[in-house]
Amino acid sequence: MSRRIHPAVVAAQPFQLTARETFDGPIFETEEGKHRLEAALSRYPTKQAALLPMLGFVQSVKGWIEPADMVEVAEALDLTPAYVHSIATFYTMYNKHPVGRHFVQVCTNISCHLNRAEEVLHRFLAETGTREGEVSADGEFTVIEAECLGACGFATVVQVNDRYLEDVTPDCVPGIVANLRGAGNGAATDGPGAGGDA
Repeated sequence: MSRRIHPAVVAAQPFQLTARETFDGPIFETEEGKHRLEAALSRYPTKQAALLPMLGFVQSVKGWIEPADMVEVAEALDLTPAYVHSIATFYTMYNKHPVGRHFVQVCTNISCHLNRAEEVLHRFLAETGTREGEVSADGEFTVIEAECLGACGFATVVQVNDRYLEDVTPDCVPGIVANLRGAGNGAATDGPGAGGDA
């Protein structure tokens, strides 16, 4: 996953990358972790201002943020663990529990709702054999309802990790799930009826 980034784009890094590593240990002791922290600190006027990008980096590495990660982020930024916890639990973009390799979010806000989003959500749950929010038995999928994914002109919108699929109908879902199972690297592949990237 190691890649050099310019400090100007620290905040723009995806919160859920298509491919993530299995990682256990101090994140900011790795070369990539040191670089990300250094880049973020050079971009912002205070260490506290780098909190959201650093939480995002942790999630991009692990897929979720556990309490020990919050403590590590707090130490790296000279903040209290309680403060970091309060921010991480406030924002819904941070996963506080493990998620599948394919994190599927189905928008059910008004535009998508009017375009059969509930049916799309239930079809994803049926195709992956999961209940909302749980990790599938094979560790591949977690499916949740999202309040708004900000692509209302392309309803129903589904986000799979950092990829957006547009104009998704219930009939598209089996093909999308099949493509995800075959992708191997966690990336959502474009297939018939899978929509495009937003």
